Amino acid sequence: MEPKNLTRVSEFHLLGFSEEPELQPLIFGFFLTMYLITVVGNLLIILAVSSDSHLHTPMYFFLSNLSFVDICFTSTTIPKMLWNIETQSKVITFEGCITQVYFFTLFVVLDILLLTVMAYDRFIAICHPLHYTVIMNPQLCGLLVLVSWVISVLHSLLENLMVLHLAFCTVLDIPHFFCELNQMIQLACSDTLLNNMVLYSVALLLAGGPLTGIFYSYSKIVSSIQGMSSAQGKYKAFSTCASHLSVVSLFYCTGLGVYLSSAVTHSSHSSARASMMYTVVTPMLNPFIYSLRNKDLKRGLKILFDKVTVKCPIVLGPMIAELKASGQCCQSLIKLWK
Repeated sequence: MEPKNLTRVSEFHLLGFSEEPELQPLIFGFFLTMYLITVVGNLLIILAVSSDSHLHTPMYFFLSNLSFVDICFTSTTIPKMLWNIETQSKVITFEGCITQVYFFTLFVVLDILLLTVMAYDRFIAICHPLHYTVIMNPQLCGLLVLVSWVISVLHSLLENLMVLHLAFCTVLDIPHFFCELNQMIQLACSDTLLNNMVLYSVALLLAGGPLTGIFYSYSKIVSSIQGMSSAQGKYKAFSTCASHLSVVSLFYCTGLGVYLSSAVTHSSHSSARASMMYTVVTPMLNPFIYSLRNKDLKRGLKILFDKVTVKCPIVLGPMIAELKASGQCCQSLIKLWK
């Protein structure tokens, strides 16, 4: 098969979950609901943290950044899939596919790095509580988030630049509901040895390295909790880590499940369903996991809702008054006309 030069490639085809027409409305409604829940849930966490001064701490600063990344993460893939279902088209342009790969890779790595930073924050809070405010100062917190962004941007840029040098065949069907880096490399007709080497070595470094750091942090946390004398202190220390540990387990387990399922089965639709777990389900569940048993976050949400209910009458009051006045004027004019 003659490889097609990269400059001649204009579009790819996203095969999605199913090609059966009767299932498309169900898939559209299902993903639209999950997307709205994800955006609203994570947005509420960001607003709650910003509205409550008691939540202006490193832990909630990192949590609000994670919520922002989760919104961007799902917004990279889901809107395009919904648009394709609505327009009954599977086409995505080459530029659109490259852009989707870039931002998807960026936000995946950023998610991993932020979860690692949050584990470090819990390690300092529990193992070095007296020095917590000194170590986790605003400058260090901002620097950790900035470094995470820089690493993610550079890694995503490297992967995209390497894809741009590939030549693709005439078969441009991507067995997925979004453009994934590994799927694009598999479609190439040119030599992909270097791409695969970089892909898996960097993935091992950026996924395995942070995971090792998270394991180390929690091993120290467990040792510190075991050394506490009071049961209440142990419960309080563990409760601050339970939500983060649940999110880390969910993210890594679903991500690992995707690659194991793709290695075991060659079905395109089963691979897409497995990817849905960490691309859609995990960001959707994060707000529920963090707010379910978190009294501070619940208080922040209550303050946020109280502010909204107070401001709504203030904003809507003048509008209602103007409408009433205009209604009275209209009635007076009608009477004069009669």
